[in-house]
Amino acid sequence: MALITQLNLTQPDDFYEALIDMHRDFDEAQSQAANAQLILLLANHIGDYATLMEAIQYAREGVDRPHAPAAQNAADTSRVAA
Repeated sequence: MALITQLNLTQPDDFYEALIDMHRDFDEAQSQAANAQLILLLANHIGDYATLMEAIQYAREGVDRPHAPAAQNAADTSRVAA
């Protein structure tokens, strides 16, 4: 099963709203736990190991990684404002 990366949701706006609503009134730890549970449920539904590994790689490549410590980022911001 190949990973589908083009829009394939029948109701993308409704899904996004439900996803955001899932986190309502959660603290950070609860939100992370809910995300983990959802990921595992969907991974189980997909079932195909190769597809899941492709999705992991795709998601990892799509995340910007910080290149500087937070203190350095704050210093950079203050220089821009000056």
